[in-house]
Amino acid sequence: MTVDVYKIDGTKSGETIELNDEIFMVEPNDHVIYLDVKAFLANKRQGTHKAKERSEVSGGGKKPWRQKGRGGARAGTTRSPLWVGGGTIFGPKPRDYHQDVNKKVKRLARKSALSYKVKDEQLMVIEDFNFDAPKTKEFSKIMSALKLEEKKILLLTNGKLENVVKSGRNIPKVKILEANNAATYDILNNQMLVILKSAVPALENTFKSNLVKEVE
Repeated sequence: MTVDVYKIDGTKSGETIELNDEIFMVEPNDHVIYLDVKAFLANKRQGTHKAKERSEVSGGGKKPWRQKGRGGARAGTTRSPLWVGGGTIFGPKPRDYHQDVNKKVKRLARKSALSYKVKDEQLMVIEDFNFDAPKTKEFSKIMSALKLEEKKILLLTNGKLENVVKSGRNIPKVKILEANNAATYDILNNQMLVILKSAVPALENTFKSNLVKEVE
């Protein structure tokens, strides 16, 4: 399919760019998107949560009072979970939340995410731009010209544009990534996917070798 390329002043440049139908026009598969996003979020968890059990808290050792004769409940240790400062019953322990996803599943999930963006008209290709130094004000002007200032945006670049990243990182609802590093979750977790013109081939090249293998 063919889409228009926009200038940074918000007008159409008169140029168009061809998007690979095998990447941007596939039939979206919701289940593989679910599997990939679930694994992505799980892999971001640190898993360092920990609560002390009764064998790990301080105190105890001595029976608080005699077994009978006081008229109250019996107690054998101050480390009981029933006491303030006692151990936790079945508390959380450090664990690894990592999940693996098949390469073909992950690839199809990304294609499905990109296809949803095209289908929902939430994808925009703009001309390449860069700054000599970080300029948040200039970045904001570009987003305003494109009428994206109120939207949650993911901007995909071709390679690492450090000044562009620094210009946009303090703006709420703006995330900037290199095209080959965008995961399914990143592609979907926004209201508008903005791709620099030179980043389109870079994004498609992440699928290129796999497309050749599938044809063979």
